[in-house]
Amino acid sequence: MALGRKNWLFAGSGGGGEAAAVFYTLIETAKGNGHNPRLWLTRVLEAIGRDRDLTDFDALLPWAYGAGA
Repeated sequence: MALGRKNWLFAGSGGGGEAAAVFYTLIETAKGNGHNPRLWLTRVLEAIGRDRDLTDFDALLPWAYGAGA
């Protein structure tokens, strides 16, 4: 993350920096669990949008989602 250090100066606000940190953490965690991050995030967002009664968000996390999905 040394490359991104100075980029965080332009996150817009403290909240923007925190949101960016959460996003990058999810992406790197998906990679670490053998997922294509773009595909994993697309499927998770589709599942959230499709199922209004979704309560098991833990099942959508990278380590619980099907390997390589």
